Amino acid sequence: MRVAIVGASGLVGSHCLHQWRQLPDWVVVGTFRSYPVDGTYYYDPLTPDHPDNYDLRAFDPEWIVHCGALTHVDQCEKDPEESYRQTVGSTQQLVELAKACDARIAYISSDYVFNGEMGPYEENDLSYPLSVYGRHKLAAERLVLDQVPHSLVVRITNVYGEETRGKNFIERLIQQFATEQLVQLRLPIDQYATPVYATDVATGLQWLMHDEQKGVWHLASTDYVSRVHLAQKVAAFYPEKKVWLEGIPTSALSQVAPRPLRGGLLNLKFQREYPHMRWTTVDGYMRRRLGPKPD
Repeated sequence: MRVAIVGASGLVGSHCLHQWRQLPDWVVVGTFRSYPVDGTYYYDPLTPDHPDNYDLRAFDPEWIVHCGALTHVDQCEKDPEESYRQTVGSTQQLVELAKACDARIAYISSDYVFNGEMGPYEENDLSYPLSVYGRHKLAAERLVLDQVPHSLVVRITNVYGEETRGKNFIERLIQQFATEQLVQLRLPIDQYATPVYATDVATGLQWLMHDEQKGVWHLASTDYVSRVHLAQKVAAFYPEKKVWLEGIPTSALSQVAPRPLRGGLLNLKFQREYPHMRWTTVDGYMRRRLGPKPD
């Protein structure tokens, strides 16, 4: 299988690249746009004719995995034109590339396509995004499903795991708790989601692509926690650390973009098809990173 990962220097893309390159009979190339890492090539889907672009058309992929987007939710709300350009515009360009290569697309989406009143959500639940970011993710989903036959939309949320930049929430907490300074955090008590490990996303996506699945799929683990409860899980592995956590309502944070409060995803469809999948929990991930949780 020939696979091109667009956005391979990010969290999900880097885990996919690392795992899939070890598979027999998979030929995988990864690209970056703004943050280069070893083993990736420059490619800007917004300017497909850029002279520095890796020649994806010559690579002739069977699958194009689109991991790139503007993920700063408040920035999207402030600059909807740029949000549209980076999320929907980039997807439209990759749709055209997929048509030219007779390839399928696996598009990485989010639970922000839902309003967060009735979560966690299944695939056929009504989409009703609250924010610019959510509306643009949903628009990109529809582009892929409407224009590229037999393609995939894979929704995920609160992804965590090892990454070069350490941008994800759990990795930032690990970095903070590893210092000698007092850590003080005010976090929303009413924003619930389903954290998922990036390598589990890579595994689930690998199986879906291998089996030529199509349509919308949710990938999520068994944790369903608020932001402050998630921080408490991580803090439990640092019993000697001075940590002050305050749970506050989202309304007190003055965030620019509205958030889905009861968000998160249910993976029942995936589990019915792949019952042998064993999902990583936050506690399991922390034990592997740091050893057993202290008594």
